[in-house]
Amino acid sequence: MAVVDVLNIKAEKVSQIDLPGAIFEVPVKASVLHEVVTMQLANRRSGCASVKHRSDVKGSGKKLFKQKGTGRARRGNIKSPLLRGGGSVFGPDPRSYSYKVPKKVRKLSLKMALSSKLLDSQIIVLDRFEMEKAKTQDFIAVMKCLEIKNALIITPDKNENLELSSRNAQGIKVLKTEGLNVYDILKYGNLIILESAVKQIEGRLA
Repeated sequence: MAVVDVLNIKAEKVSQIDLPGAIFEVPVKASVLHEVVTMQLANRRSGCASVKHRSDVKGSGKKLFKQKGTGRARRGNIKSPLLRGGGSVFGPDPRSYSYKVPKKVRKLSLKMALSSKLLDSQIIVLDRFEMEKAKTQDFIAVMKCLEIKNALIITPDKNENLELSSRNAQGIKVLKTEGLNVYDILKYGNLIILESAVKQIEGRLA
């Protein structure tokens, strides 16, 4: 187990906490982290390339001229792909780029991401982070006191005042424990975990 100091919002040491070695001291493999991050980014991809096919074009369904006797092509209605403004034949349709990685790999990669932060001394445990009111200036003052500019903050429950206070602060994101993911852990420089959230993380990854 790794022993980490628990601080308050004034950067004063309050106590110590044991972080479970099975979660925070796992050997880090870049290939596993890369696989999961690639999956997360692919799942976020919208895949919105689209064209209108013949059935999607607005227009009359009336045949433009008779089938025989004109010497022209056997053309149907005005929505024909042969005509200007008609439907596209082989254009793209919206598609999903999402795929899944095995559950065990996802869980292992989350442990590796947390372990990498502990290895780099980028984990800060706070006893609590309560904001009396939603005010960005007060939040930034706390961050300056902790000497942190870029961080992912993990809370056990929804903390509306904290979320609203940090919303306009650059390089800061607040997440509940159930939303914890590899991409966000690696994206932000520091990981701030509330003491009560450590047990929830342990329960999720144990």
